[in-house]
Amino acid sequence: MTTAPRTTAHGEAGGDGASRTPPAGGRAAKSGRASGGRPPRRRIGSEAVSGYLFVAPAVVLFAVMGLYTIGYGFLLSFASWNGFMPHWTWVGLDNYADLLWRSPIYAPRVRSAGLNTLWVMISVPLLTVLVSFPLAILLGQARRMQSILRSVFFLPYVTSGIAVFFAWQYILQPDGAINLLLDQLGLGSLQQPQGWLGNPDTALPTMIVVTVWGHVPVAMLLYLTGLQTIDRSLLEAAELDGAGWWRTNLSVVWPLLRPITAIVVLLNLRDSLQGFQTFLVMTNGGPGDHTNVLGLEAYSLAFLKQLRPTLGLASALGWLLFAAALVLALINLRALRSKT
Repeated sequence: MTTAPRTTAHGEAGGDGASRTPPAGGRAAKSGRASGGRPPRRRIGSEAVSGYLFVAPAVVLFAVMGLYTIGYGFLLSFASWNGFMPHWTWVGLDNYADLLWRSPIYAPRVRSAGLNTLWVMISVPLLTVLVSFPLAILLGQARRMQSILRSVFFLPYVTSGIAVFFAWQYILQPDGAINLLLDQLGLGSLQQPQGWLGNPDTALPTMIVVTVWGHVPVAMLLYLTGLQTIDRSLLEAAELDGAGWWRTNLSVVWPLLRPITAIVVLLNLRDSLQGFQTFLVMTNGGPGDHTNVLGLEAYSLAFLKQLRPTLGLASALGWLLFAAALVLALINLRALRSKT
């Protein structure tokens, strides 16, 4: 007697030898783990290696030109070396003591250069703000040729610095344009027969004016950017309250641009403390030492002393300038936070 084979609900043969089909959910889960989810570890490792290879040149360049030179210069400030001897002579803090008070040769020059630098640090930021802020307001309110005027006033910054300084040097000579203009205006008594850079009384003020002339474009651009962020409704409300042009700019615009002013002052303080290119090209510290500044003195100690072991003194003076710049930055930041 034969019996018919049993069939499943899907019409397949049942029994012990029947093959069972795995559920579809199980296959999907396995394929999901294979294709989806996190990428393989080998792929992550290759991407990390590629990223490190792309970043490595910049890191190496920064380590060599940045960290190594900074550390080398810091160690050099405690040594005596002329750049050619095979070994340094370790002197500890003697370089700093010689620069500040002990040496009868270097200490007076550093004090004189420090006094000149102080005058530059006070005058340049103040004059830059007094010139650039009104100029930015006038340019911001100009209706015609606004872009052309902005380009003209920004031209000193993009022009080659060496060419501009030599042009100023020619203008300030005894037979230069300034003396000729004064003669034509009947102000011959104000002429400088030695030139504006050759007279010890006018050399430093003239250099301050030239420095301000070079710093005004950037400050003016920063103020113009700040003016564009001011809500026009505030200015209209001031006008409705009866405030005039002067009152509006001094009582409304000036307080709103206080952060921009802090940035301008900080940038000019830094350049006045550490910059020396203008003085090097135009006067080289002369006449005498009347235009010698600390940055120029550090340059002179490093490169203009022939074979004297003064590289350590130059490095020490550079670190003193860095410490002064850091203190000024912290003071400026603290003052800015207290006012905001």
